Amino acid sequence: MLFIRNLNPLIQAASRGFATVTKRLPSHPHIIRPSLAEQQSQRLNSRTLEQAVRHVHRDGLVVVEDAVSLSDLDSLNKKMVQDARVLQARGEDGPFNYNLGNLQQDAPPVAEFFSPSVFTNPIATQITTHVLGPRPKWTFCSANSAMPPLPGGTPQRQPVHSDADFAHPSHPFALVVNIPLITMTPENGTTEVWLGTHNNGIEAQEGAHGERASGRIKEVLLEKQRAIRGPCQPVVKKGSIVIRDLRLWHAGMPNSTEDVRVMLAMIHFAPWYRNGMRLEFGEDIRPLIEDLQKDMLGLEVPVDWVSKEQALERYMNRGFGNAYDFNQEP
Repeated sequence: MLFIRNLNPLIQAASRGFATVTKRLPSHPHIIRPSLAEQQSQRLNSRTLEQAVRHVHRDGLVVVEDAVSLSDLDSLNKKMVQDARVLQARGEDGPFNYNLGNLQQDAPPVAEFFSPSVFTNPIATQITTHVLGPRPKWTFCSANSAMPPLPGGTPQRQPVHSDADFAHPSHPFALVVNIPLITMTPENGTTEVWLGTHNNGIEAQEGAHGERASGRIKEVLLEKQRAIRGPCQPVVKKGSIVIRDLRLWHAGMPNSTEDVRVMLAMIHFAPWYRNGMRLEFGEDIRPLIEDLQKDMLGLEVPVDWVSKEQALERYMNRGFGNAYDFNQEP
């Protein structure tokens, strides 16, 4: 009888442990707030870095606040909002993804608007390096802009989708560095994210690569996932970086405000990942990149250099969406 009496607390403890293990995970992303020393050095300490890496692996996304110079964001935002209005005016001929309220636009690839704290952010690279391996390849640089609706227009959302709309590895191979140029909120179209969905394969999708609406997640799987860990539209403070696994389910959302909401998107690929994309920058950026490489940039940056005039002429007329192929070469 003594054995039986002592067994009950063990069973109860085991039950409590099991309940803890099966506790529902949060739908909102983990937010890291670096210390003043980390902000000044632009480098996370080992404890903070471990948090970031853990949540990239567990959730497929992590947010780091106070990582980017606000003044650098302001000057870039002013120019990109002007460009966004020009692209929006093109209507059906514009670079929209899924609907006219969601534009893909590139930042002007010239030195005047190239701030290292934004485009080669050291904290972002520190995190991607510790997930993907030394010297990830930065080969994609663009932005997503949630546009205010035109008069008489109906705000639309994107379908939930994955940007990895091809047969891909089941472990991290590409991380998107998103940097909002203003604070993102549900009102101005912060992206809807489905944390923990980055471990799904292409079998969860419909719409073949090459179609304008490829990578859509099957509705029956969305309902199953919603019951496990639903979506959210997080508020992301200006000055933050968002590290997102390319495979994560997400959707662009309507912007109900009068302000254009621009969010940069730069992709770091694992050093072993065989993707042949290259950046195109104006020659006046070359000294900045070369100086950064000497100062432990931590990235491989394949670039096709063109004149400043060519860069300014081309950047608003590039391909978008499925014009880019994130797949591996054979």
